[in-house]
Amino acid sequence: MSELLSPLTFTSGPAMKNRFMLAPLTNQQSHADGTLSDEEFRWLTMRAEGGFGLTMTCAAHVQAVGQGFPGQLGVFGAEHLPGLTRLAKAIRAQGSISIVQLHHAGMRSPTDVIGTEPVSSSSDEETGARALTTEEVKTLRHDFVAAAVRSERAGFDGVELHGAHGYILCQFLAEATNKRDDQYGGSEENRNRLLLEIIAGIRSVCRPDFTLGVRLSPERFGIQLAEARRLAQQLMREGQIDFLDMSLWDVFKTPEDPEFSERDLLGWFTDLERGDVRLGAAGKIRTSEDAERAMAAGLDWVMLGRAAILHHDFPNCYAADARFVPASLPVTAGYLRNEGLSDAFVQYMSGWAGFVTAEGRNP
Repeated sequence: MSELLSPLTFTSGPAMKNRFMLAPLTNQQSHADGTLSDEEFRWLTMRAEGGFGLTMTCAAHVQAVGQGFPGQLGVFGAEHLPGLTRLAKAIRAQGSISIVQLHHAGMRSPTDVIGTEPVSSSSDEETGARALTTEEVKTLRHDFVAAAVRSERAGFDGVELHGAHGYILCQFLAEATNKRDDQYGGSEENRNRLLLEIIAGIRSVCRPDFTLGVRLSPERFGIQLAEARRLAQQLMREGQIDFLDMSLWDVFKTPEDPEFSERDLLGWFTDLERGDVRLGAAGKIRTSEDAERAMAAGLDWVMLGRAAILHHDFPNCYAADARFVPASLPVTAGYLRNEGLSDAFVQYMSGWAGFVTAEGRNP
């Protein structure tokens, strides 16, 4: 049996029935107030039905001011609980682990979406973001933890902290965007502090079997590969999280930093001491061969994004035939609707070069 189809256990929470995770994909399908829509429900539950061992929501913002895009799922208020509860129950009914990705866009929050100036680790002239005060940073920390508690109350198996892609946790981690002179800025230790305090806070208030993951970017957005590698090692050695999700854009790419060019980007993380923390990655894993190659390179699980958009049942297709060949791009809007994408999601995907073609052509 392929390793991709074998179970994977975590220190906290249920085991994955296979090694396929659904990526937390932006889709713009939720209601304007962040409450769950039927379209978002269908998109996610179809992936759980399709065999994914873990089904993760899109980035769900923990503060109203942290919204990053229209139609984003919210997890910052009691009004979100009914929809989240409905979603968690449906995902778990399919034997898939249910995870909410906790997110705050920071300086990347559009002013026309949030209706005010965005906030960040430091002020930013280009986006008009203002720096959070120390007390506001502590409030932000509290709101991430409160969102985890809310997710737990809704029945989810766990949460993932979005520390990647230049969003607010990433803005604190990166020296290029964090110019603070308090305990949350300056040294690497201080810049990592907010993320580590959120992890500790979630562990202190959520149940012992609540799964906790972290997503990191190893480069871009002001992140230095050497620092990302040290943080990843710290997280795995301390063992307060259950899984580390490395967003690599391309799992087998060469690092942008020439000092690390002697091996591919993935290799700088698969060689770290993991303890009981499970390591996975996302980045152009689009075929069965890609997934098998990534596992052979040392990952514990793989995360599918575009492949999961094209095939809601990718894991089931792979289980039926390891030589399964995914649909080729571009595909029609009608094809995507059949895969559970709403008109809003299809429109969003139309902005991705070469993904959606005119009606009448199918893969």
